[in-house]
Amino acid sequence: MSDPQPSTEAGRAPEPDAGQQVHAGPAPTGVLPGRRALRKAETERRSLFRRRSSSAEAQQASRAGRNLPAAIGVGLALLISVLVGMLFLPIAFVALATMFGVVGVWEVARALEVRHISVPLVPAVAAAVAMPFAAYLGGPEALSYAVVVSVTALVLWRCLDPAPDVARSAMAGTFVLLWIPFLLSFAMLLLHEPSGSLKVATLLLLVVANDTFGYLIGAFFGKHPMAPRISPKKSWEGFAGSVGGAMLIGVLAVVFLLERPWWVGILLAVGVVAAATAGDLAESMIKRELGVKDMSSILPGHGGVMDRLDSIVFASPVAFLLSVTLVPGPL
Repeated sequence: MSDPQPSTEAGRAPEPDAGQQVHAGPAPTGVLPGRRALRKAETERRSLFRRRSSSAEAQQASRAGRNLPAAIGVGLALLISVLVGMLFLPIAFVALATMFGVVGVWEVARALEVRHISVPLVPAVAAAVAMPFAAYLGGPEALSYAVVVSVTALVLWRCLDPAPDVARSAMAGTFVLLWIPFLLSFAMLLLHEPSGSLKVATLLLLVVANDTFGYLIGAFFGKHPMAPRISPKKSWEGFAGSVGGAMLIGVLAVVFLLERPWWVGILLAVGVVAAATAGDLAESMIKRELGVKDMSSILPGHGGVMDRLDSIVFASPVAFLLSVTLVPGPL
């Protein structure tokens, strides 16, 4: 009589009886898996590849602090549209910059509501429109009058409102006006000067170079945080990249656009990068205090309009002062 279980040949697994249940498990050594096992292994391999790819992309985005391709694409689109409007129709550039200022005022006012601070939007928006046009059409004197009238109107508007916290609201509104439309109006003063369009173009190129080179270098090489409590992702390596990239762009812009010595571009680059970095850190400090990541999500890869204007509003007064004091006469 034969045994219930047939003997097996060397290297071959025994075949189960007809009624015997086969339990899934690791295949014995030397046995080729079936089609289901092959499909399962292939699925697991693809899933592992996708997880590793997603992890690498998430790590890169985390180190950069934003979606770099989207950020660069949107930044270049904004730069081109602004430069085209400014070089061919300066008043259109003033209108576009004013629109950005109005949106920035709205974003900051909305963010302040997190702390129950109400900014009177009607006088704030009116001031955000009046200041840039006053600077472009009338120069520094007109801008000074516009600032005084705007702040006075905002305070009076808030005092006539019976809502509580009048003093805190008036102070917050004044801060928003001096931070955004007033500082932004210095770019309009620069545009008001001889060769103003080329000067503003140089300013914008330097700001974009600061931002782009800083984030690219910081994303791949940043290891030493510049201000970890305010902006953990901003590194000294990224700052060095900002300075180097802005110097390169500054020298080219000054030599070929403004027809001035190359060292003027170096000084402009250093001043603009220092101011732009201070503006970026200032906005990061305000956002951290308010507990918000971005002022809004209007611009893909950038956040809100103020997340782009934070550098420009601080760099504009520095560029204007360097323009009128660095070299005798216009640059």
